[in-house]
Amino acid sequence: MIENQKIRPAQVVGPLGEPLTLDSLPPANTTRWVVRRKAEVVAAVNGGLLNVDEACKRYDLTLEEFAGWQRAVDRSGMHGLRVTRIQYYKSLYERQQRY
Repeated sequence: MIENQKIRPAQVVGPLGEPLTLDSLPPANTTRWVVRRKAEVVAAVNGGLLNVDEACKRYDLTLEEFAGWQRAVDRSGMHGLRVTRIQYYKSLYERQQRY
């Protein structure tokens, strides 16, 4: 019975190395998504603090939008989340895949 219970960590390591808890995550009514806030939400999901569905519901995100953030972090780190550089990092990743 115990193995069926989901155990969540009290905190995870954030994108800048700081501890993240549910209380230290961006507020649910966040409308201005800067790189750090996006990276914190991705780190919370990757660390098991939230699951994808909870994150999408809490921050009113689509699954595709969150998956895009996660993919950007996986490919390019926090720099990949910069809206002004999306095209640059996308083309860089595509060039790397060719070779």
